[in-house]
Amino acid sequence: MSDDTTTTRVATLDAVVFDAPDTQVAADFWQRLTGAEVEQQGYGEDWITLNTPDGWSLAFQPAPDLVPPQWPGQEHPQQAHLDLRVPDVAAAVERAVGLGATVLRENPEWTTLADPAGHPFDLCHAPDNEGLTIMGLTFDVPDASAAAAFWSGVLGDPVVYDAEGMAMLGGDRALLFQQVEGYSAPRWPDPAHPQQLHLDLQVGPRSLDEAEAAALAVGATRLPGGEDTFRVFADPAGHPFCLCTG
Repeated sequence: MSDDTTTTRVATLDAVVFDAPDTQVAADFWQRLTGAEVEQQGYGEDWITLNTPDGWSLAFQPAPDLVPPQWPGQEHPQQAHLDLRVPDVAAAVERAVGLGATVLRENPEWTTLADPAGHPFDLCHAPDNEGLTIMGLTFDVPDASAAAAFWSGVLGDPVVYDAEGMAMLGGDRALLFQQVEGYSAPRWPDPAHPQQLHLDLQVGPRSLDEAEAAALAVGATRLPGGEDTFRVFADPAGHPFCLCTG
């Protein structure tokens, strides 16, 4: 019996790539927060990739002119954020602040903070969790259902929740989508509306031409940029992502 997921998948999630004015500072923060190990430094000496103990790859690319989000407004909005599970929110917040995070909003069940580059993230109460783990990456979108359907088509992961302006894909590394009123999209490479992060996806045995055709068929838009080993696209909400080989 064939696996329908592998036959319909365009690519697999490889890494969450953060723009950062100082990649070493950003990587040091996330390495210490998550207990990750450095996987590689590639695409130039300033590119750093971490592997977390729970199977996520977090990468940091130089962006000296990064316009950081000013959450929760939409003038300089967040575009996506990591949700982290912790057994004790207060203790995790204290530790994160000690590593260089800034508290944005406190809540007994979750607290929103910003990393040293300004990227928001949530520490969420999970009393049975053993330490800190990554629950998923949440995108701000104008239509959660449409975003989930698109990314399900790209990654081949099923939509496991879709209600009240929230949607979620299953899979080992979950993607979530929250509907935002007055959503303001990135318009990469326009510096007035920059990306803050993007996903790198591996195309596996497909050629880049085949993967591009499949991504365009489910609603992606080709963006400028790319080399022999990757091409740049945007999802229907404007979030950039790369299809990569190797």
